[in-house]
Amino acid sequence: MPLEIERKFLPIDETWRQAVRGSISLRQGYLSNETGCSVRVRIGGSQAWLNIKSVTVGEQRQEFEYEIPLADAQSLLDTLCQKPLIEKVRHFVDIGPHTWEIDVFDGDNAGLVIAEIELESADEAFEKPAWLGEEVTYDARYYNTSLSKRPYNSW
Repeated sequence: MPLEIERKFLPIDETWRQAVRGSISLRQGYLSNETGCSVRVRIGGSQAWLNIKSVTVGEQRQEFEYEIPLADAQSLLDTLCQKPLIEKVRHFVDIGPHTWEIDVFDGDNAGLVIAEIELESADEAFEKPAWLGEEVTYDARYYNTSLSKRPYNSW
């Protein structure tokens, strides 16, 4: 069973931008965003994915992801996904053996920046960069599923 182990933090400043090795614009929406699981469509560049993830708060969740045709994803986002869509630019920052993903949100979630790190195990040690602030792994408001229902601009 595929398992995602991820921690989320709020950066305290933008010094992380000095180490960005790449970025991608993402647009995503939810076909289903219920208590047990979410079904997400995401477009990044010229690729698209369908993602099924358990809706649990914490660092470990089941996750299944499948590439789908770009045209299908665009149609799903435009016609079937719940609104508002999640729009963000994901920046990649390598620190030690890990890659941090820093999401800078647009649209209804503009102003929100979240740094995420995926780990091999829940107790895996990782370097915490100086720009890393409060951990929000256990705060459901910062999950994309929550941001699609209650955007940051409504907090």
